[in-house]
Amino acid sequence: MRRESERLPSAGRKSRLRSVSGVVFAAAFAAIPAAWAQSASCEKPVYLTLDTGHMGIAPLVADVLKRQNVRVTFFAAAERTQTDGDSLDSQWAPWWKARAAEGHEFASHTYDHAYWRGDLKGEATSFRIKPSAGAFAGREFTWSAAEYCANISKASERLALITGKKPLPLYRAPGGKTSPRLLAAAKACGFEHVGWSPAGFLGDELPSETFSNEKLLAQALETIRPGDILLAHLGIWSRKDPWAPANLEPLIVGLKAKGFCFETLRQHPQYRAWIASHP
Repeated sequence: MRRESERLPSAGRKSRLRSVSGVVFAAAFAAIPAAWAQSASCEKPVYLTLDTGHMGIAPLVADVLKRQNVRVTFFAAAERTQTDGDSLDSQWAPWWKARAAEGHEFASHTYDHAYWRGDLKGEATSFRIKPSAGAFAGREFTWSAAEYCANISKASERLALITGKKPLPLYRAPGGKTSPRLLAAAKACGFEHVGWSPAGFLGDELPSETFSNEKLLAQALETIRPGDILLAHLGIWSRKDPWAPANLEPLIVGLKAKGFCFETLRQHPQYRAWIASHP
């Protein structure tokens, strides 16, 4: 899945541009949006996405992304954190706002990290849903399509409030668990679903006893291809040897060395038109 982005001026065109006065050329180049300039030069894009988690590694992740000048798309839910709150509470609001200032994108992961468990038969669209965050975590409920959409929207609205930036009209279902009816219901209320590529599953949810960081890094560098959507998290409770401190920066550096570049889902060819039509 390759991007069909516009290209920067050819070498011949660049030489003619140099004949223009420095002031005019500088002004013209400055007028090119930074995001367009990045996209135009990105011929082997990958799309790194980060879902919320316990947030214990969030400061480290932010440092790596800033140091490597990489923009990502965050999918956020109000998940329990190591700081006795949730990942979208006021304590974490400055962290999210700083990521917005750096040019990252945001989207919903459902507010209550609500897992789809099944469709219910009947004329009215409804689903079995099991939140894993919030006051009703661990209990199973029947939600209408409207209730499910409201939970997607709640996370998006909270992100808009704490970042000062409008999130993308996208969402990711926890665990990637969906059905055609669920996806149709979400799309009807303005949210397109985003999964991840098979090679893009970076493995930070897997047990470190059997999936070492070294093994996961080698596998990712070997199998990731242009156009892949990559998935990791801002902290996984069950993994004893955290993935990000060992692998995030080596993965980014390794992919760059192979000619890959990083874009947000705003530039993804599968979602560009949807995003543009839902301003």
